[in-house]
Amino acid sequence: MTLKQLFTVLPQYALPHHALSTLMSKLTHCTNPTWKNAFIKTIISLYGVNMAEAKFQELAHYPSFNAFFTRELKDGARPIAAEADAIACPADGAVSQAGPIANGRIFQAKGHDYSALELLGGDAERAKAFENGSFATIYLSPRDYHRLHMPLKGTLKEMVHVPGRLFSVNAATVEGVPNLFARNERVVSLFDTEAGPMALVLVGAIFVSSVETVWHGVVTPPTIGEPRTWRYQENAPVLEKGAEMGRFNMGSTIIVLFGKDKTAWDADLVAGKLVKLGEHIGRCF
Repeated sequence: MTLKQLFTVLPQYALPHHALSTLMSKLTHCTNPTWKNAFIKTIISLYGVNMAEAKFQELAHYPSFNAFFTRELKDGARPIAAEADAIACPADGAVSQAGPIANGRIFQAKGHDYSALELLGGDAERAKAFENGSFATIYLSPRDYHRLHMPLKGTLKEMVHVPGRLFSVNAATVEGVPNLFARNERVVSLFDTEAGPMALVLVGAIFVSSVETVWHGVVTPPTIGEPRTWRYQENAPVLEKGAEMGRFNMGSTIIVLFGKDKTAWDADLVAGKLVKLGEHIGRCF
């Protein structure tokens, strides 16, 4: 572990992750105009948020910081890759990693990987669909658009809320905490698509006060001791490619999984690459 990780990662083990996230939720949902405007201006300045892309640019439009953080974009701000076989990027952000799911393991960072079985909540049948498949992990920073969209058209089959810790998901923590994405609280959404099974895993992090989906609303909080599962059979939601599927109330990470021999990522989809929602990041067979 590097000196930087020693000071930034190790203290996180002792932090009351969920208590801090609850406090952050209260702050981000506060409707006091002076507070929320100052908070919004600070984030815009610190992270260089491009408000020219926002559907509503006046701060008065946003009743709270969270409303600003989950802001809509202007129509056409993120064109969706239109080719029939194109996989569209599900979010603005930076690629953490992308590649094959080898022997049931997903690469996290140098010296660290984790199992698809753990990531998907410990269900062997659920994980079997992604044996020797492919994955892409995308990190959303505070400057990014925080709504998440469909890489392909899909029919929702199952959603799982997996409780866990809320470590940060920044680069230093990803490199320093083993099994990070399989330890943090997460919401797993499983779809049938033209490319077979697809999983979208919304991973929580410290100060991520809530994760929600368009078909369910807020999934977490509450945080509970055991995983919760919802199965969709009759009248299962069908979402088009590029349609909004969920959002983070504060930022985090989305992981996309596909099955074996179903997809190929673009050659330049490598760690550190900045990506935008809707961009062509791969193709399906």
